[in-house]
Order: sequence, then structure tokens, then C-alpha cells
Amino acid sequence: MRKIALYPGTFDPITNGHYDIIERALKLFDEVIVSVALSADKKPMYTLEERIEMVKAALVGLENVTVVGFDNLTVELAKTYKATVLIRGLRAVSDFEYELQLGYLNNSLDEAIETVYLMPKLQHAFISSSIVRNLLKFNAKTEHLVPKEVQKIIGDKKVCMLR
Repeated sequence: MRKIALYPGTFDPITNGHYDIIERALKLFDEVIVSVALSADKKPMYTLEERIEMVKAALVGLENVTVVGFDNLTVELAKTYKATVLIRGLRAVSDFEYELQLGYLNNSLDEAIETVYLMPKLQHAFISSSIVRNLLKFNAKTEHLVPKEVQKIIGDKKVCMLR
């Protein structure tokens, strides 16, 4: 039986830390579905379509990974794709309390759902999408924080925004 994992998030934008988690999850599961949340309440910098484009571009070359957008409960999306595991990243102790509550909540909604927490490599532990967004607001350097394919898309969008 294939083990399918769902990695939900806003990915606004996808970072090297996210990419690291996806690569490592692919070693543990037969398939990883990266699910990009609409997250309108978070007021993302990029549209859902732009974020999906960035995630797909970043993951070119990785096998057994699918990228989808969603705007429903994560456990419902997991059922749709027959995923029984949710992947969540933990960068620091500060992430743990929120992620633990979320894991318990998802399991309370569907007992078949397990949450697996993965830590990014130490070199990526400080990276978050919010840090990248803050740097982008000041036109600061971000190429060391995001996959090169994503940096190109971000750069192209900045050029479009300046016109």
C-alpha cells in the first residue's frame, strides 16, 4: 500500500526550508502532495495561482510530488487524495505549541490522520516566508533563502510591478 503524505501550507513564497522538508519527506513516503492554501485571512503577498506556480517551478525534477491548491479543511483534502499523513515543519520551539495543537485538531477531525513533524537542516532553520516577504518589501537580497527558480519568478514580478 502506497504511503501518501500531504504537506499543507501557504508557501508565500516557498523557501529553501520548505524545499528541504519536501526532499526529506520524499525519502519517507511514496508520494508527497504539496498543498498550497488560499489563506485569504493571512493576506498573502502572492495570489494562490502565483504561489502554485512558484512551488511547481521549485520542485521541477523531483519525482513523486504533486502540487495542488486548496481552500477547505486539510483533513478533507487529505481524504480526497487518500493521504494518511500530514507533514509539518518545525524550525524552533516557538513553532511546536501551535503545530502540536494543529496536529491534535486534525486527528480529532479524522483519527486516520497522523502528523509527522520534520525539522529543516540547521542552515535553513531561520528561514520563514514572512522573513522573505519582509526582505522583499525593502528590495533586499533573498536569493539565499528561496530556490533559484522562485527567485527568478520573484524578480520577474518585481519588474512587472515597477512598470
